Amino acid sequence: MGQFNFFEIEKQSENRTATVYLNGPDARNSMVWDFWKELPELVDYLERDSNIKCVVIASRKKSFSIGLELNEFGEKFGDIIQGATADKRMEFLALIQQMQSGFIKMMNSRIVFIGAVHKHCIGGALDLICACDLRLAAQDASVSLRETKVAIVADMCSLNRLPSIIGQGNTRLMAFTGSDYSATKCQDMGLFSEIYPDQESLHQAAQNMATEVAANPGIVLRGVKEQLNYMERHTPEEGLNYVAVWNAAFLDSGHKRLAVALFQGTANLFAPVVNQLELRAAHLFDGLALVALAVDCHASVGQKEVVHTVVGPVGAEWNALGHGIEPVRVFAV
Repeated sequence: MGQFNFFEIEKQSENRTATVYLNGPDARNSMVWDFWKELPELVDYLERDSNIKCVVIASRKKSFSIGLELNEFGEKFGDIIQGATADKRMEFLALIQQMQSGFIKMMNSRIVFIGAVHKHCIGGALDLICACDLRLAAQDASVSLRETKVAIVADMCSLNRLPSIIGQGNTRLMAFTGSDYSATKCQDMGLFSEIYPDQESLHQAAQNMATEVAANPGIVLRGVKEQLNYMERHTPEEGLNYVAVWNAAFLDSGHKRLAVALFQGTANLFAPVVNQLELRAAHLFDGLALVALAVDCHASVGQKEVVHTVVGPVGAEWNALGHGIEPVRVFAV
């Protein structure tokens, strides 16, 4: 497991998800320098695990996060911030871009990120959830684009992502006032998809949503995210052309062939897919698909026996659908 000072990671490998808990030095999760330094490294670490499709970002502490730790930041980088020469201004520019890089990596990642917010979500914490793909909240959540009140033009993620999430009007309202907005108001704006009674129910709901998301083919999740990101800066016509090119290149995946064969009930259509599986079957196909492949293909392509044994959650998931199939074998030709 990756070792981080600011983040705790729990992987739910059977669901192909992970949860990242903010773990700052104080109860309100102030974003000390460790956060900014480690966020790009965290995304890279998660990306390297091909099993992870969806990640929840949450906090076990009193607050989600109250944002940048201004005192530490001033002490650490005061000479750069107040530098009088062009060289110092260039250093400050590089520092800002370094701090932005973690959010950019999240936005461009193949992984779907879910932000789960309770209590305070201020400044940099709002930037963090803006970099997420989905956002949920507890009833006690309070959100602020607070930079205005401390004489900063927000330069991380909020002003760039919020307009496509909550619209120009609501973004301007939050940015010009710097006020606190309740979970209900933020849901009305479109920032939060759902609100839950408390922190515990929020975290459980976020885990459930992550599991639901991760049950879908990874190549499709990546394509959907690519398309939605592309549409933030292009016209509808350009977006339609982009998704047409994407599907022309990537539509005919193993998941797609399997889905068509299942829908048509034609076992023989599985043969080309099975030819490609070999020992990679468990990594290329998710629970239900693996079991369906094994059951439907046995008669038509049962040549070489047992290359992978399906056990545990996969068999249980199939049983839950009423088919009564015990853990089964995947065959390949």
